[in-house]
Amino acid sequence: MKRIAFYGGSFDPVHRGHLAIADALVDQFSLDEFVFIPAFHAPHKLRKRPTSSHDRFAMLCLATNEKDFVAVSKMEIDAPDRPFTVETLQTLNDRLADTRIFFVMGADSWADITTWREWERVLLLSDHIVVTRPGSEIGFDHVTDDVRRRIIDLRGGLRPAEITAAGTNAIFITDTVNVDVSATDIRSRIRANEVSWRDDVTIEVAKHIEKYQIYS
Repeated sequence: MKRIAFYGGSFDPVHRGHLAIADALVDQFSLDEFVFIPAFHAPHKLRKRPTSSHDRFAMLCLATNEKDFVAVSKMEIDAPDRPFTVETLQTLNDRLADTRIFFVMGADSWADITTWREWERVLLLSDHIVVTRPGSEIGFDHVTDDVRRRIIDLRGGLRPAEITAAGTNAIFITDTVNVDVSATDIRSRIRANEVSWRDDVTIEVAKHIEKYQIYS
């Protein structure tokens, strides 16, 4: 059975932290493919106007062009109705019946998971990988006992045997990525005319941002 991880988000802009997650999880979970799914407009960020989905998609393509195992999907950008995660995961299940699907989220999304539409169903539609942030605590009291029973803590070392043996709908907690980069901080530094932000994105993404003055 193929293993594919899907990572949804704004990616505004995609940065080296996002790419480090793709690299690390492909290795840790023996993935066949890692797919970024940029949101047209994240449903939980309706008050914040995102950068054009076309620019965010273009930057993801530029950043991942040399990575054979990484793809970028337009499934949410092209959807006639702006889907919630529960709808995206159901679509993936319908399309990829013979694939083990992993849905990737950051620790901030995990902290807010109970605010997502049909959040308990979301956690039953695939395996999930929660990527912690360096130096930050992660909690589990906000979810139900049933959800907590499906949590497999992989922090502190790789345990591929547990990944293989775990049943479906497992929730893996991993600290394998030790990169602390924020898209919000990158946008702020661009607007402040600082130059350090270029170190946190690929050269191709930096050129795209500068050429089209995306965050100016």
